[in-house]
Amino acid sequence: MKHNPMEVAALKPDYVGFIFYEGSPRNFEGEMPSLPSEVKKVGVFVNATISEILNKATQFQLDVIQLHGDETASFCEKLAASEEINSKIWKVFGIKDTFDFSVLKEYEPYVSAFLFDTKGKEKGGNGYAFNWNILKEYPSEIPFVLSGGIGLDEIKQLSEILKTKLPIFAIDVNSKFEEKPGLKNTQELQQFIDKLNTIQSHL
Repeated sequence: MKHNPMEVAALKPDYVGFIFYEGSPRNFEGEMPSLPSEVKKVGVFVNATISEILNKATQFQLDVIQLHGDETASFCEKLAASEEINSKIWKVFGIKDTFDFSVLKEYEPYVSAFLFDTKGKEKGGNGYAFNWNILKEYPSEIPFVLSGGIGLDEIKQLSEILKTKLPIFAIDVNSKFEEKPGLKNTQELQQFIDKLNTIQSHL
């Protein structure tokens, strides 16, 4: 979130993300807005150092640290062991047509969730979904966030996957709701939230 975080936060999502990665057109700089207390702040990092992450987490009081790069399990262990913060850690993995879920095992002790995104040329924001059927092989009890090209057109698919026993605890949306990088269309976001709430009320 870059240009209109307060407008998005007014829709009362569970989380609002702020990207701290200079290689992204959505890179967040400046003052953190004062969000409603029930909206949690997610800081997104790509191959940042532990000190850089800790500085941002402390400065902006991040509730969640989302690692979107090539961070190792050892890196996550060191970050989780830091006494400077109490942010939760989400580790992102990109999926396209196949995925080796065995790589998740070594991360499990140090993360509170995984996030599965579409593997593409960009570190997120590629605008299309991966093959969700791959997730039927998910072996872990760690909850995960479903991401990658999710918009209003994916509501029917979301309805089907949310009926499964997969431990999906959040849906991450981004580029499908952007008028330009970092500027969200709040009307379409509200439509999506309403449709998602309807799905969940029938589960």
